Amino acid sequence: MATTSGTGTRIGGIRESLEKSLHDKNHPWTNILEWGEEKTGVKRLYLFMVLIVFVAVYMVFGYAAQLFCNIIGFLYPAYCSIKALESPNKDDDTKWLTYWVVFAFFSIVEYFSNILLSWFPFYWLFKCLFHVWCFVPIENNGSIFIYNRIIRPKFLKHQEQVDNMLGDLAGSAAKLAAENLFKKSD
Repeated sequence: MATTSGTGTRIGGIRESLEKSLHDKNHPWTNILEWGEEKTGVKRLYLFMVLIVFVAVYMVFGYAAQLFCNIIGFLYPAYCSIKALESPNKDDDTKWLTYWVVFAFFSIVEYFSNILLSWFPFYWLFKCLFHVWCFVPIENNGSIFIYNRIIRPKFLKHQEQVDNMLGDLAGSAAKLAAENLFKKSD
């Protein structure tokens, strides 16, 4: 029985957090949900849940689900990144830089597996959920988890070799550019 009350407490905490977020004036969706709440008389929490169900169904059956998924993974994080750049607080900059590192990493990984994965009926829904998990405003969201567990250890292990390789590459590019510049001036 303790498990049920523990689960109820967690669900209540999630609901409270969601309610707070849906009323937070710092989020772009607050005004839209407030308008919908006023027009329909339905609480914004329920409007949000209907929207989530609609998006989930659309991600499985809808036209251009790939585009819609990529917009979700890009638009809100880009908006928040710009706000972070314009704020004096640098902690939010780090949060969104971490998101973009993970986003880029998985974009590269996805390129090689996209042909196979996109045939699965729930692929765009799962990818969309992955994006949301990576940017959801909680302390240890997906991007922080993936960065700390996967990307950061590999980066720290190979940082020196990559720096040396990039230095050699930059030197070679500069040498090639200088040689071509002198050939054209002759």
